Amino acid sequence: MELNRKKILIEVKELLMIAVCCLPYGFVVNQVLIPHAVIGGGMTGICEIIYFASGEAVPIWLSSLSINLILVIVAVILLGWKTCLRTFYGIFWMTVWLRVFTVPEQPLITDPFMAIILAGILNGAGLGIVYVNNGNTGGTDIIAMIVNKYRHITMGRALFLIDVLIIASAWFLPEVTRVEQLLFGLCYVFVETQAVDWVLGRGRQSVQFFIFSKEYERIADAIMTRVGRGVTFLEAEGAYTKHETKLIILVVRKSEAIKIFRIVHEIDPAAFISETPTRGVFGQGFENLKYET
Repeated sequence: MELNRKKILIEVKELLMIAVCCLPYGFVVNQVLIPHAVIGGGMTGICEIIYFASGEAVPIWLSSLSINLILVIVAVILLGWKTCLRTFYGIFWMTVWLRVFTVPEQPLITDPFMAIILAGILNGAGLGIVYVNNGNTGGTDIIAMIVNKYRHITMGRALFLIDVLIIASAWFLPEVTRVEQLLFGLCYVFVETQAVDWVLGRGRQSVQFFIFSKEYERIADAIMTRVGRGVTFLEAEGAYTKHETKLIILVVRKSEAIKIFRIVHEIDPAAFISETPTRGVFGQGFENLKYET
C-alpha cells in the first residue's frame, strides 16, 4: 500500500514538472526566436518556416500541434502506444505555452546573439528537466526514434542531420536576409543541446572510490556511520609485498566526496585513494532504475 502511494506521488511530481518545464519552450520560440527571425532546429524550425512562409497567418502553436499529432499517430503504429503516452502529455503542455506567449512587436533582447544564447540555455534546461522526469515533447524526437529503429543511425546523428537541413532551408525565406541568421540558428541548437546534456548529467554526478589502507575496518565503519553510505570489501594482495589486505569500494554523490577524504585522512593519512567520476548510478540511495516495457 505504501509502495503504491509512493509510486503515485512520484508520477504526480513528474507530470507536474513536465507541465511547468514546457513553459520555457513557448517563451523562447515566441518571445526570442521569431522576433529575431532565427530558425531553430527540429519542430521549432519547421513551425517557424511555416509561420514566415504563410505571412504569419499560421500561428506556431497550430502548426506544432497539427504536425505533432500526425507524428504521434505514426509513432503509435510503429512503436506502440505505451511509448507515446507521455509524448501526448508533453505535446499538450507545449501547445498551451505556445498559445499563452504571443509574439511581441519588439524583441525583448535587442542583441540577437545574446538572445539566442540565453534562449538556448533556458529552453535546454527546461527540456532537460522534462527528460529527467520521463517526459517527451514530440517533434523530431519521434522521427529520430523511428529512424533509429529501422536504420543503423544513432538518435544523436539523426537529430543533427534533421536540424541542419531545417536551418539550411530557412535561407529561402524573405525574412532571412543574412547568413548570420543561419549561424545564429546553429548556435542556438548547439547551446540548447549542451544545456540538455548538462541537466541530464548533473543529477547523476557521482564518484567511485577505491581505498587501500591497513585501517580498512575503521574507515569503513566511519563512512557508514558519518556519511550513511554502504561500502564493499574486496580481497587484495600486494604484488610486491605479498601482504593480504582488503580493498574498500564505494560510490557516493559528488557533493559527498570531501567527507570521504576527511574521514580517510583522519584515520590513515598514508592511505592510497583512487577517485573516479561515474555517471548513471542506479539503486538504493541513488537514481531509481526506470525503463520502458
